[in-house]
Amino acid sequence: MNAYYNSIETFGAVDGPGIRLVIFLQGCFLRCKYCHNPETIAFTKEKQISVNEVIKLYEKNKNFYESGGITLSGGEPTAQIEFCISLFKKCKELNINTCLDTAFSTFHNIDKVKEKWIELLKYTDIVLADIKHIDNKKHLDLTGKPNEEILMAVKFLDENGTKMWIRHVLVPGYTDDKEDLIRLGQFIGTLKNMERFEILPYHNMMIPKYRRLNMKFYLDGVIPPTKEYASKCKDIVDSGMKSVLKIMN
Repeated sequence: MNAYYNSIETFGAVDGPGIRLVIFLQGCFLRCKYCHNPETIAFTKEKQISVNEVIKLYEKNKNFYESGGITLSGGEPTAQIEFCISLFKKCKELNINTCLDTAFSTFHNIDKVKEKWIELLKYTDIVLADIKHIDNKKHLDLTGKPNEEILMAVKFLDENGTKMWIRHVLVPGYTDDKEDLIRLGQFIGTLKNMERFEILPYHNMMIPKYRRLNMKFYLDGVIPPTKEYASKCKDIVDSGMKSVLKIMN
């Protein structure tokens, strides 16, 4: 089983627990205005990697991955879901921790994709769930796609008992509205299997990539948030979570 990929990070420290081997698969259905990896968007077929080649890369630096494992990211890894299933199944045979970094853009027509997702989740230890925006209209403007099925996917994973780290990129003027952050907190406050919530501050270090790729960048005037502002916004999300938990308890 082969997959098309863009790049490989051998010592990833932010894509799941511990130090990890991270494979960035090629292709994504979303068109996020702040995409940090625009080179992974197109469904190009320039580079292939097999399940066995990924395992060999892992074995090469196995000692460094003692408290980590393998992460599939992208792009959208589940655009190549058969590969994800094949690799993670092999990882479980070898007792390798597995992590899926996804924005759920393949979770549509649920009756058609449900079985594949259930199969994948059987071999997935943790999911990094990227919620772009809680408001459907703003999500559509920000990513080019609505969010109903994405939020449905998060709920589906939660009901499946899948451990999740919920992530939200904080983009000033786009994803930092107070009421939206409260609603986001209220949504994730209903999840039983969320282990962690992270605010990821927007940065503009990817702008040179857009220029090299001759791609339009939509957020030229956006200034990255300070740590203090990101912390303040996380507190707002936390307040939304607590309000739901208080009612549930």
